[in-house]
Amino acid sequence: MKSVICFLVASSVSAFAPVSQNVRSHTIIYAGNDGKGGDEDKSQSLPFAPRPKLLDGTLAGDVGFDPFGLAGDSKEDLIFKREAEIKHSRLAMLAAVGWPIAELFDRKLAGLLGINDSLTPTGQAPSLLNGGLEKIEPEFWVILVSVAGLAELSADETKEEKGDKYIPGDCGFDPLKLFPENKEEQLAMMTKEIKHGRIAMMAILGYVVQELLYNSPVTDETPFFFQPIF
Repeated sequence: MKSVICFLVASSVSAFAPVSQNVRSHTIIYAGNDGKGGDEDKSQSLPFAPRPKLLDGTLAGDVGFDPFGLAGDSKEDLIFKREAEIKHSRLAMLAAVGWPIAELFDRKLAGLLGINDSLTPTGQAPSLLNGGLEKIEPEFWVILVSVAGLAELSADETKEEKGDKYIPGDCGFDPLKLFPENKEEQLAMMTKEIKHGRIAMMAILGYVVQELLYNSPVTDETPFFFQPIF
């Protein structure tokens, strides 16, 4: 197989959720589960397995997928890991776009500006496994850590302000007022975000593995994703 990324992205299109299941019905299936057994006690994503106890369908994107029992032992553990999942999802979505853009345009822009580019000699975006991170200026890491710290402080403030109404991943950042007021629409938007984030995390894994195996930019290995048709 030529492209690892094709396999990973294609296999994760549903992001762990059944294709025919909409947001509202997946919530109703778990709501009112009386523990008497039956279909409501089965995982949606793994119908042959019981639904994990902590995954009761109240979180967006929850379809009972936890084959390795990583959700934790308490609701607090689950919420903490959901926060981590959302943060990694958002970073992955940015990286899934930024990675190929860097490989396509970084060298050209650096040439226009008369500065050194940040790509590896083979044209790959710098990552931990290709030895390109030493080309990144220390100032970038300072800015990155500072922005991350501000985001964490904002999330902590939002959590204190909203208390029990706090939604995991809410860092108080919505300048365009895109988050709807309606509860069902909120759940739908959060479900879309977590699904796209999961696919993005798998795509980033695909980038890393593919470039490690072939030692060439992902934009060259799968040009039909990244190169203009005309």
